[in-house]
Amino acid sequence: MSSLEKTGLSRRSMLCGVLVALAVPGGLAACGSEPTPGGTGTTGGTAPGGGTTPAGPPIIAALADVPEGGGLIAGNPANGKPLVLVRTGETVKAFDATCPHQGTAVSPPEGGVITCPNHGSTFNASDGAVTKGPATKGLAEVPVKVEAGQVVPA
Repeated sequence: MSSLEKTGLSRRSMLCGVLVALAVPGGLAACGSEPTPGGTGTTGGTAPGGGTTPAGPPIIAALADVPEGGGLIAGNPANGKPLVLVRTGETVKAFDATCPHQGTAVSPPEGGVITCPNHGSTFNASDGAVTKGPATKGLAEVPVKVEAGQVVPA
């Protein structure tokens, strides 16, 4: 009997844990040893970094994870680039989180303002328009919608 078998871990669950830890920090719960009903294992996901619904579009974030009147940075499942999500009530807007000045990722909105930490450019969180340079153009809007409590591409 191997040392892994003595501790109750299989090589498969160990490998799953390593792969999930590398791909989705905080996502080790996806490697449970118990299958989901139907015996198919874990499917879907609602992690802020993305996931998929069993039969739907890729998930950008759960609506509940996007602070009301604020926002967060999440991955774009279409291209892997970061998005800044901005929430007002049940409505979420998304913008490319790459500052058009020199490509630095912007910070999540605070007080209706999105700020680039590199050179201090600021953007209006409601429309992505530049409000202070050195950036000369605003953040590009990325179409998203809220569907079944999840932010997904539109």
